Amino acid sequence: MLRRVALVEQWRAILDGLPEDWQAARLRLTLPDRVRAERAAAMLGPTNAGLYANFVTFQITRRGGGTSPELARRLLARIDTERINGRLKLVGADHAEAAQAAAGRRLELAQQWELLVSELPEDWSDLYAEIEFASSDYLDPGALLMAPVNPARVPDRLAFRFRVARVFGYGASPEMTHRCFERLDADSIRGTVRVLWGLSDTRPVYTQGPVWYAGGRAV
Repeated sequence: MLRRVALVEQWRAILDGLPEDWQAARLRLTLPDRVRAERAAAMLGPTNAGLYANFVTFQITRRGGGTSPELARRLLARIDTERINGRLKLVGADHAEAAQAAAGRRLELAQQWELLVSELPEDWSDLYAEIEFASSDYLDPGALLMAPVNPARVPDRLAFRFRVARVFGYGASPEMTHRCFERLDADSIRGTVRVLWGLSDTRPVYTQGPVWYAGGRAV
């Protein structure tokens, strides 16, 4: 029988294997089932983790803003205390020089969307995503340009949330979503795109797709 390897130990092994000048690391935590994945995603909330079926993805940064290696260790230790078994994998890492270059040329919204989609599991089917604008001046024109994805305003934040469906069901198509981001880029509207939740290989029967709840209401 294989020994259960604590997530903290897996993180230390990944950390030891990173190059000396690493700046950011993208990680994927695979859990045995959806229930434990949801619990792990909730405990990793401070990292702005994304949930896809039984995968949880998050990013660690070495310096500056974001989730530090020490914070990641503490959060993973909390998951270990609940004896949630999982497999932690390094998805990608950025060297300091590359990270600095990227910071100097902030990615456009369409590029951010392309990067997020490229890191999803191949069988993803439904997403709940968010765009947070860099200025309140972008809210009204942003709502107009993103109308095809049916954006919903996030209270007390400069952000909208929306659903994306890859094959069928409720939500904009990935292509339409990309087109909306291109329209925002063309108007020099800046912000940050995030995937909040995701599902893989859903098969709705006589429905418009899965139902998610946020703040006690369906979204």
